[in-house]
Amino acid sequence: MTRFGIACVAATAVALGGRTVDAQTNAAPSAPSPLAASVPGAMAQIDSASVVSTVERFHAALASGDSTGAMALLAADAVILESGGVETRAEYQSHHLQGDIGYAKSMKSTRGPIRVSVRGDVAWASSTSKTTGESRGRQVNSTGAELMVLTRTPQGWRISAIHWSSRAQRPPA
Repeated sequence: MTRFGIACVAATAVALGGRTVDAQTNAAPSAPSPLAASVPGAMAQIDSASVVSTVERFHAALASGDSTGAMALLAADAVILESGGVETRAEYQSHHLQGDIGYAKSMKSTRGPIRVSVRGDVAWASSTSKTTGESRGRQVNSTGAELMVLTRTPQGWRISAIHWSSRAQRPPA
């Protein structure tokens, strides 16, 4: 199954009400202890924290201008879906990565809790955000949504698919 197929399956599982864990942490994940592996639910919490850490490290790399760090967290066959299009990892690196770095560096973004579901070696993380600032001479005040599908690799969790969407924040009525 392709990474895109896994992303579709993961999105369907979310829609069907799979078990999820709300998680948000700034701590780097540690290796699970033998005791944690024997406690029901402990591995799910460790996996969820590791997934959140990967997502946060990706965003931190963008915000700090670390293109190498951001690309290291993307799986070799990752796909990025935004603005009605689909890009491969290589296309993202050559087309939108620098723009995303510039945008992340110039904006103030507040991310809500990251909701994580883990199924074996596949996880998906969804979150919303509010972003304000100025980009290319225009004021931005938007609400966004993000879905990332991650796969467990020998090097840790890697991002296999990203879907971003946003809309202008409407002024209060």
